[in-house]
Amino acid sequence: METRLTTAPIRTDWTRDEIAALFDLPFTELLFRAAEVHRAHHRPEEVQLCTLLSIKTGGCPEDCGYCSQSASAQSGVKATKLMDVREVLQKAAQARDAGSQRFCMGAAWRNPKDRDMGKIVEIVSGVRAMGMETCMTLGMLTPEQAAQLKAAGLDYYNHNVDSGPEYYERVVSTRSYEDRLDTLETVREAGINVCSGGIVGMGETRADRVGFVHTLATLERHPESVPVNALVPVKGTVLGDMLADTPLAKIDDIEFVRTVAAARIAMPLSMVRLSAGRESMSEATQALCFLAGANSIFTGDKLLTAPNAGEDEDMAMLARLGLKPMAGPEPMRAMAEQDDLASA
Repeated sequence: METRLTTAPIRTDWTRDEIAALFDLPFTELLFRAAEVHRAHHRPEEVQLCTLLSIKTGGCPEDCGYCSQSASAQSGVKATKLMDVREVLQKAAQARDAGSQRFCMGAAWRNPKDRDMGKIVEIVSGVRAMGMETCMTLGMLTPEQAAQLKAAGLDYYNHNVDSGPEYYERVVSTRSYEDRLDTLETVREAGINVCSGGIVGMGETRADRVGFVHTLATLERHPESVPVNALVPVKGTVLGDMLADTPLAKIDDIEFVRTVAAARIAMPLSMVRLSAGRESMSEATQALCFLAGANSIFTGDKLLTAPNAGEDEDMAMLARLGLKPMAGPEPMRAMAEQDDLASA
């Protein structure tokens, strides 16, 4: 199945009203439009398989209300030191052999210390040498640290905006929304692909989800990667305990798919990644997400500290849906295509 590439300009001037209008479309019309956009820029039968590894777990000084790794959470997650380089590379090799094309690594830090960068650079170089696409999330970065990651060959840097700007303040107090946007700018200026998305189902309203998509769709350049997570409520975290008391705040599956579809329409070239929360979704819901433009999943039995569907289950699902793993990593494709359209 061929991709129908288009020369239509990529918009970064979306208004909130326009994004809201997408969310308000009849569900079948929204999915139809999202599928059309997806097919214009991506191979609809392919899904990129990614693996996410926590290379430094727990003890984070941030107070993100969704996170079991926050030092302020009572989740039972124990703090660990940065993993040994050899152990990380072994995990990457296992992921590659299991079919993953992309290896993502996360460290529970507010920001990496300069003393850690030697190990981090060695890890990036080692995983890249395996032929895998690389992504890291380490918190906020200095320009010097971003330059080191670029020199090591890092393909993507993940730094989520989490939610819309208004709801964000109810979720995190130790890092501002502007801090997050500044980090994205630092990554972009270093020449690294940007990976930025968020979490839905945190008790936010549709207007907040509109704000989330609007923030990313109006960046000077869209993130090449947009992970959309459904909150995995963990006992002992602020949001996990809140949703246990008010279960009606949990987002329904149709609204989750609407968020995926709106992101696909507003950011046509981005890889839209169906991320945390899949283990509680039915296969039918995941199929709707693929129809709505999601073209990447995280496979394996764990996402950082959260449970996840395993490789065997995922491969069986893709086979039933007639989908197939992406043939190989394409770390610079989205960036190059944005350049082409911008100069057209």
